[in-house]
Amino acid sequence: MTLPPTPVLAVMAAILGLLVAASLASAVISRRRPGPDAENLRLRVRTWWQMVAVFLVALVVGRGVSIGFFALISFLALKEYVSLIPTRRVDRRVLFWAYLAIPVQYLLVAMEWYGMFLAFIPVFCFLLLPVRMLAIGETGGYLRAAGTIQWGLMTTVFSLSHAAFLLILRLADDPGRAVGPGLVLYLVLLTQLNDIAQYLWGRSLGGPPVAPKVSPNKTWAGFVGGVASTTLLGTLLGPLLTPLAWPASLAAGLIIGLGGFVGDLNISALKRDLGIKDSGSLLPGHGGILDRVDSLTYTAPLFFHFVYVLFRWSTYTGQVQWPGWP
Repeated sequence: MTLPPTPVLAVMAAILGLLVAASLASAVISRRRPGPDAENLRLRVRTWWQMVAVFLVALVVGRGVSIGFFALISFLALKEYVSLIPTRRVDRRVLFWAYLAIPVQYLLVAMEWYGMFLAFIPVFCFLLLPVRMLAIGETGGYLRAAGTIQWGLMTTVFSLSHAAFLLILRLADDPGRAVGPGLVLYLVLLTQLNDIAQYLWGRSLGGPPVAPKVSPNKTWAGFVGGVASTTLLGTLLGPLLTPLAWPASLAAGLIIGLGGFVGDLNISALKRDLGIKDSGSLLPGHGGILDRVDSLTYTAPLFFHFVYVLFRWSTYTGQVQWPGWP
């Protein structure tokens, strides 16, 4: 086990401190105003403790465990997604191969095989899964089945696996420096705080909804306030947790703020199409796995490729001297 750098540990300690404060506040509210809202808050805080504990332990104990953690999240998310969408009985044999794509995708992460990592699900799974469907020979509902299975793989496996790939990025001028845990903590922390900030700004200021037919509770005030808050926090935390200087950190915070909002709306549209409120009940007070990683399905690939482009420029062309951004 290799401990992350001191700034990363300090932010982890601050997160635990916030959870302690939230637990105390929840206890006070439960005593003064008992009821369904107080009970829901208590459940949410308790679940936050469990999620944060597992996530932080996975970051600390080592790269292999961290990659396995994200593989488990992808498995649970895909399983939850499959339980929600209408599937044909004959597709069960196809779904076996879809689930098999999870360990392969994360093995590619562990092998640091960047090219195949990018191509495996968007290209090879896209081409191979229909072959299995054609071998079954059932054409009724073929297009819907092929589309929904591939969409699920792209969203729950391919997108989320970018967070795991952040763990193995290394600096060109200092390959022994462990930057992966800081990058992942930065991504996940900002993504979750972006959701909270948009909710608080929206509840406080109200205003017209951004997409009334998709998510009526998401207002323009919440969107602008949340993105601004995330951009500011990203600018402050970037130089602390990552090799990014403040200009690149500002851009990263903006990307995460915008991407998180769209990712949340994307899964909201899915749930509205299916006529459900929550994607599951695995996380008491929060719903299901998809409810919790919806924003991450957008922020993980966007942030990863933003960082990777800077890294590649620094390594191969010298256009950007890492860390930094002109």
